[in-house]
Amino acid sequence: MSRPLIGITSYREQARWGSWDVPAVLLPATYPEAVAEAGGEPVLLPTGAATAAVVARLDGLVLAGGADVDPACYGATAGSHTIGLRPDRDSTERTLLTTALAKNVPVLAVCRGMQLLNVVLGGDLVQHLPDRSGTDCHDPGPGLFAAHEVRCAPGSRIAQLLGERVDAHCHHHQALDRVADGLTVTAWATDGTVEAVERPGGAFCLGVQWHPEAGQDRRLFQALVQAATSP
Repeated sequence: MSRPLIGITSYREQARWGSWDVPAVLLPATYPEAVAEAGGEPVLLPTGAATAAVVARLDGLVLAGGADVDPACYGATAGSHTIGLRPDRDSTERTLLTTALAKNVPVLAVCRGMQLLNVVLGGDLVQHLPDRSGTDCHDPGPGLFAAHEVRCAPGSRIAQLLGERVDAHCHHHQALDRVADGLTVTAWATDGTVEAVERPGGAFCLGVQWHPEAGQDRRLFQALVQAATSP
């Protein structure tokens, strides 16, 4: 039996290796490794080049983490802490996500990916969590993950997969504010920050604010792969 094809969105950044210093399509290796370990065949989707047509060939989609979503996507002006925007990535991922949702392709949305899912469906974001009292524990600094406990709603899909308490690796300074109609909040940090959302009905569609690819627990990726192989 062939492994299901799982597309993973990617970064487009200036990168250096050897004698080269050029724009590159790249992705932390932990993403394709997590998909492969879960039984899927990872396929990187290049920002600026991937189109809606590729979704018809995929069995599942991972929206990876990364730079802030442009506030213009939800009708807001960028604040002083919202920097490093990638409008080409926003555009590519909006196209891939809307097509996947329309075609009932299973989706796992990670960190920025969950934020984009919320925005695409009509929600908006908190642009800088530390501006809100008691919400400064999610970004420990460059290249680091914060470890904290997440509480999952009893009976939710994520609680069925992971249990009602989850140790999460997170690195983000933005979060969901107004949650889009059609999404259900199913997990929270101790400070009340939304940590997971689900889209009831249709295909598997789950967003998490933390980075499951950063740890050893592959249950979320296994759930995506299982949904991708279901008839």
